[in-house]
Amino acid sequence: MTERAGGKIAFLHPGRLDTPTGGYAYDRDLIAALERAGMEVEVHGLGDGYPFPDEATLDQAASVLSTLPDGALTLVDGLAFGVLDAVVAPHARRLRLVALVHHPLAHESGLEPGEALLLEEAERRALALARHVVVTSSHTARALHEDFGVSGDRISVVEPALALALPPLRETEVPPAHGPRRLLCVGSLIARKDHGTLLSALARLADRSFHLDLVGSLELDPVHADQIADTIARLGLSDRVTLHGALPRDALETLYANADLFVLTTLYEGYGMVFAEAMAHGLPIVATGEGAVRDTIPEAAGIVCENGAVTDVATAIAGLLDDPQRRLDMGAAARAHAETLPDWDTQAARLLSVLGRILGPEEAK
Repeated sequence: MTERAGGKIAFLHPGRLDTPTGGYAYDRDLIAALERAGMEVEVHGLGDGYPFPDEATLDQAASVLSTLPDGALTLVDGLAFGVLDAVVAPHARRLRLVALVHHPLAHESGLEPGEALLLEEAERRALALARHVVVTSSHTARALHEDFGVSGDRISVVEPALALALPPLRETEVPPAHGPRRLLCVGSLIARKDHGTLLSALARLADRSFHLDLVGSLELDPVHADQIADTIARLGLSDRVTLHGALPRDALETLYANADLFVLTTLYEGYGMVFAEAMAHGLPIVATGEGAVRDTIPEAAGIVCENGAVTDVATAIAGLLDDPQRRLDMGAAARAHAETLPDWDTQAARLLSVLGRILGPEEAK
């Protein structure tokens, strides 16, 4: 396989491919771009419940792997691959296995210490079985090398691309204020997104005029989603926060177009695709987050605070609410950065080039 069209890839994924998260969006967009490049992509589901699959799910994964012919180039999403060490081991020699890691499983938030240790050990064993590892950011590449013992020559970075056409440019002059400033947060209601820090920060801004549109799946962790709804009510923000759940693309585009500021107080991101989307829409950003967050958001385009820093987040949001010219300047810098990001066809070609190099000229045909 080289950058020319032709060839076949088996793409193995956990859960439902249409799940509304950044990781699954990456998978969907990459598959579509590979197909546009002329590749035949066979998509196989590995069952539900990852990263803690039950025996039935493990049996399903084993069945899928067993059906693949010897020598099949097999790209496996890391949410599943990282805990399939025992299932993958019998196939490691006969299949050409490539792991696609969005971020290490043990770096997910809300894990018990024992759970994190088990995930780290399983992922270390699984990654040792892969011929190559594709990651979505340089930060994840460093983490796998330093914390999981994956040699640098076995890791390639294929960052997410913009899946949307760049929207029209925003106004270049400060528009008059009409009603509250619109804040937009996009992120599934799971512990890692740490919406509690954002809501606590907003509760300190009672004297500012704003409304937050909070968009994200309520289904990935329904208990946590209910806790966020309770927090909104407890902090007296019910009239100033709309909890939308997951939205179709056209509805989300409307919120992006009407927003003045993008806010997301995540704890950790392997990349942070919503930040790139916000920048494409010319929105200044207030964020927190370890991992690749600071690499994804240029300093001119946003303010990145420390995790859990409620006071700093409140100060950053207040400063941008109070200074429309600064919002405009940051938004322009955000849009300028987004215009430098690659599209998915470019990233698919990069992946094909990587696979061609690691497999060799004969294997890659």
